[in-house]
Amino acid sequence: MSPDEAERVLAEADLLVPAQRVQAVIDALADQIGAKLHDSHPLVLTVMGGAVVFAGQLLPRLAFPLECDYLHVTRYGDVTAGGELAWIVEPRTSVQGRVVLVLDDILDEGITLAAVKRRLLAQRATAVYVAVLTEKDLGRAKPIAADFVGVRLPNRFVFGCGMDVKGAWRNLPAIYAIKGL
Repeated sequence: MSPDEAERVLAEADLLVPAQRVQAVIDALADQIGAKLHDSHPLVLTVMGGAVVFAGQLLPRLAFPLECDYLHVTRYGDVTAGGELAWIVEPRTSVQGRVVLVLDDILDEGITLAAVKRRLLAQRATAVYVAVLTEKDLGRAKPIAADFVGVRLPNRFVFGCGMDVKGAWRNLPAIYAIKGL
């Protein structure tokens, strides 16, 4: 997407969650996660690339010892509809015997996060918790439920706060939806 196209998409988009609310949501998530995991010394795994913005804001708010690593798995690539699951990078840190907290930007259909959780449990993680900044309301059951959800969104194509539109606008501090989608 060209810079001009990206600017046009943003100018025409609907603001769904203002930046101030995003910050309040991340504060609330940090409190919830801290209450549940503060004594567990969890391994926190960030799902790249979308969750990097969320993780970068959440981690400094978690006031307990933890370890960080990441994984990269995707169903999207440069398209807007989910495709085949591709594992790009697995965590370098062993999850065996660990409490794991997976951070992701959005719980959409749930296929990717369900596969991540299955794989981590198969690698003998003691427990796997999932925290998402957003969850899309699809009006149907999903194969996974997040343990911690920041904000629920309508079933639209969203971007900002780590979520992109054709590679652009992950860096926005607010969450937008493409007009008409």
